[in-house]
Formats: sequence, C-alpha cells, structure tokens
Amino acid sequence: MKEELRKLVGDNEKILYEGKPDKKCFIFESIFNPLLPFAVIWAIIDFAVIGVTFMSKGALEIMPFIIPFMLIHMMPVWMYLGGVLLTFRKYKNTEYIVTDHAIYASGGVFTKTFNTKPFAELSHVNLHRGIFDQMFNVGDIITTTNQITNVRGGAAISINSISNYIEVYNLVKKLQKDIYSDVMYPNDKRPAENHGYNTEYKG
Repeated sequence: MKEELRKLVGDNEKILYEGKPDKKCFIFESIFNPLLPFAVIWAIIDFAVIGVTFMSKGALEIMPFIIPFMLIHMMPVWMYLGGVLLTFRKYKNTEYIVTDHAIYASGGVFTKTFNTKPFAELSHVNLHRGIFDQMFNVGDIITTTNQITNVRGGAAISINSISNYIEVYNLVKKLQKDIYSDVMYPNDKRPAENHGYNTEYKG
C-alpha cells in the first residue's frame, strides 16, 4: 500500500513525512464508535423478544418465521460487528504521506481510496485529540479547504492517530501558511514596498 501511495507523489516533490495511525488507538476507536451503544441496545431488545417468544405457548410453530425475521431485524448489530472485524484490513490500507507540495492519504476496506490535497488549496490546519487519542498519546491533524461541500464547510483531509502529532502538525501548518500565502500574494505581483512572502517552496 505504501508503494502505491508513493507512486502518486510527483517527481518534483520531496517526502517530508510518511506513516500510519497508532494501531491500538485505531482499534479502540473502531470498537468504541458511536454505533456501539445503539447496537448494544438493539441487541438487548431483540434477544429479549426472542427469549419471550421461546417461553410463550406455540413457540415451536412460529420459530421458523421469527428466527429469520429477527436475524434480519438485527442488521444494525451485524453492521457494527462487521465494521469491528474489518478494522485490521482498514488499518492495513491506511497510510499518510506529507510532501513539500501536498498531503496524500490512503484508506478503505474492500476498495482502496487515495486522496490528495495540495497545500495551495488548504485554508485551515487544526489539531484534534479525542479521548482515545489522549489515552494513547496520539493526535489528529485535520485540514480543510475553502471549497464548500454538503457535509462540512470545506473538503477535508486528515492524518489521524499518529504519535508524533506535534511535529507533523507544525510541519503541515508551516507548509500550508507558506504555500497558501505565496498563492494568494505571489512574490512578483505585489506592491513595490512589499517584497513578498519569503519561502523556499517553488513550483
């Protein structure tokens, strides 16, 4: 997977960081996701209905119908369990690369997804540390663009659950500031009294 992601990096780009999420944090976040309470409550209710049905009169007659129905009705539980069981495959496919031009990220379970965001398009860089991030001493770097989407204020790309989050955050923030400033205010197209934003990033 890492070799596939590297193939997306341009010949004129320099790789400054590459890595994966912290495995323990990745697994814990997959297990204790927002669907867990819903799946537990759903399972308790369904198993209670099955138990009451077993103890009722005429249970044997309706069992051939109630069991297939309950198996289908418990679909949210199977979806949650399936997501947890596929965590290791998702972890295997998750990689990050930061170059002096862009951020590259790969992911997916059955299909592989490769995302790229040039620093020239990024408008904000944020650091996020959830409960499990703090527990495992990792952090998430979340970047957004000015592009409007139906989901958020801007299309985002994230580097999640990495151990050296401070260093990568500072690196991404500096690259975003330097390159975004050069795009907005090109060195050669500014007032004479302003000599431009001095950066070493070209191209």
